[in-house]
Amino acid sequence: MKTIAIGSLFVFLAIVAGVTGVNTAFADHMTANVSIPSGSSVPGCDETNECFVPSEVTVDVGGEVTWSNDDTAAHTVTSGTAADGPDGTFDSSLFMAGATFSHKFEAAGTYNYFCMVHPWMSGMIVVQEDTGDEHTDEMMHMEGDATATGMLSDGTKVSIWTTPPTAGEMMKIDIEFEGAQHVNHDIKVTQNGETVLNDVGAHHHEGVGEHMTKALSSSDPVDITVTFQGYGIDDPKTGPIGEVVKFSNVVPEFGTIAMMVLAISIISIVAVTAKSKIVPRF
Repeated sequence: MKTIAIGSLFVFLAIVAGVTGVNTAFADHMTANVSIPSGSSVPGCDETNECFVPSEVTVDVGGEVTWSNDDTAAHTVTSGTAADGPDGTFDSSLFMAGATFSHKFEAAGTYNYFCMVHPWMSGMIVVQEDTGDEHTDEMMHMEGDATATGMLSDGTKVSIWTTPPTAGEMMKIDIEFEGAQHVNHDIKVTQNGETVLNDVGAHHHEGVGEHMTKALSSSDPVDITVTFQGYGIDDPKTGPIGEVVKFSNVVPEFGTIAMMVLAISIISIVAVTAKSKIVPRF
């Protein structure tokens, strides 16, 4: 019985290490900007999910989202859906071309919104809980094994860390442009041909950021496309603008530490079994 208990403990520790090895950190999302692009007042932008750009953004509790009307027509930003109508959480009322509207989110959750004048226009805001010492968590995460890596032509290493794709849950994706600052990029995530994230114009001050998909329909792997849009805050931006890095069939695996623990566990079980001549059963 003692042998079985020891062997089971090692396996348990290995499993825990494997699970914790894919944890992601929450980056600081206190502000987000959404553009209402030109042409949104005409049906068709809903087919490409570009009536609001980006159509889905993530902020922390207490974070503020600002919408800018970059179209020539007037619009509203109204919480709720076109099918069910306004839910009363926020409403910009009608604001004209060139104007902006901001709203601060004080509670975690998912907020759908639409334009009351052009009901085919819809978007989503994901508000996440503050996880405390975000900087420490972020650094711990970035030191772990990346789910996948790529490279820009200027030599900048691009790494991503993801949670496992799980049906009914949102997938978190951390991205790092190693050694770079003021990075601008687009990121698109698809699963079985369906777009689950299309974040356009993301900016990461320290080259590190987090993105979150909508709830996935299955646990199948995802494809991630990152389009680099330059270094810098103001135009003209620099670097290999327009360059694409693709990550296909993304599913996080055991990290190096987890694999080492698993190997040690197996060796320990074999060693104890050989001494005791008792074959553990699991």
